[in-house]
Amino acid sequence: MALQIFNTLTRTKEEFISQEPGKAKVYVCGPTVYGYIHIGNARPMIFFDVVRSYLENQKYDVNYVVNFTDVDDKLIRKADEMNTTVPDVAETFIKAYYEDLEGLGIPRATANPRVTENMDIIIDFIKDLESKGFAYEKGGDVYYRTNEFEGYGKLSHQNIDELQFGIRIQVDERKENPQDFVLWKAAKPGEISWSSPWGDGRPGWHIECSAMARNLLGDTLDIHGGGQDLMFPHHECEVAQSEACTGEPLAHYWMHNGFINISGEKMSKSLGNGVLVKDLRQHYKKEAIRYFMLSSHYRNPLNFTEEVMDQAEKSIERIAIAVGNLNHRLQAVGHNEATVSPEVQERLTAIRHTFHSKMQDDFNTPDAITAIFEWVNEINALLGHPVVKGADLLAAKELFDEMNTVLRIYAVEETVLPGEDIEQLVRERTEARQAKNWARADEIRDILDTQGIVLEDTPQGIRWRRK
Repeated sequence: MALQIFNTLTRTKEEFISQEPGKAKVYVCGPTVYGYIHIGNARPMIFFDVVRSYLENQKYDVNYVVNFTDVDDKLIRKADEMNTTVPDVAETFIKAYYEDLEGLGIPRATANPRVTENMDIIIDFIKDLESKGFAYEKGGDVYYRTNEFEGYGKLSHQNIDELQFGIRIQVDERKENPQDFVLWKAAKPGEISWSSPWGDGRPGWHIECSAMARNLLGDTLDIHGGGQDLMFPHHECEVAQSEACTGEPLAHYWMHNGFINISGEKMSKSLGNGVLVKDLRQHYKKEAIRYFMLSSHYRNPLNFTEEVMDQAEKSIERIAIAVGNLNHRLQAVGHNEATVSPEVQERLTAIRHTFHSKMQDDFNTPDAITAIFEWVNEINALLGHPVVKGADLLAAKELFDEMNTVLRIYAVEETVLPGEDIEQLVRERTEARQAKNWARADEIRDILDTQGIVLEDTPQGIRWRRK
């Protein structure tokens, strides 16, 4: 099997071959930090985290970069609204971003560069474009000459004459062509700004990613990713800037995830139907949110409803019960046997093959999740036997851990009480019930309930699991 990726640039699936064997350079466009992230932001956060995890599963050393846009018009307006500074706004919402990141079970990126910390490299990048004839200055603003770059439009598959219909063009007589886009914006009175050869100002949106990606990952990325809405103009402009500057491809593989709809309608500010991640996390477990995001292929649209989320909660609960039952039985029987039963090994091998073949087919997470439910069915059947080999259970556990390390749709939540103390309380409660000391039994039950512990009767006795 070989990993295949649908490349937006070529509109075909291609075998993934990194520039340097065993290493992968991945850049994903991050948030503009002027507010709390919404569910639409969360989709690429979760999906590209899975891309990174699977590449690591395939033994790649992944250099994973996600940027912060921490200065632009939105942050300036937000600072005015909050009667504070742009850096304070950025700090507030970067902190909130990291809280949501942790709340979604996502490890931090290798690097999270900020625009304001990379101003020198951005200015140097623009100067290089200007020296090569791809940029020009008018009234303190600097623009990119789209007509000078022959490949402009190749990522979004539009020709340059048609692109003007996809741009919100403002009348600006300083531009040589309406399609030209800004690289450096002259500062208005009172705005945050930096010194440059063209006067005080700040970068345009597109140039920042080109400069920071090159600084951290080199001229050519292995994978550049982001939401479908970034394909044009943002990524198209990145291609034009970077390739004009370096003469090399900006990325070998381009990946774009689809949109999220809310109850069948496109999520938009005008409709007021956005869902903030910080609010979503108050109602649903992170595993359910991840399950929802991964239950549809990343290039397809995804429809958010309460009913779908409730079903996601039930699905992860089914997985959690199977894992809990396996762990409980494994603890009871031990795992001294060294040999896995041939028939069990065959079924586990088939499940592993299904999981990896689906993940290697352009990260087909919904079908990979189907493999996990095949595993659940296997566990339920295995535990139905009165005698089970510990080696079989251990092999099954190792397979689940391998799959879940990639998708992370099951997690053992931290509790105040360690597992051994919970076991002791369960034994005490059993003894209290046998002695008909109902008050003590109820007291222990309440203690366990506050810890989020559920007790269940099984043929092997009382077992506990976390809610």
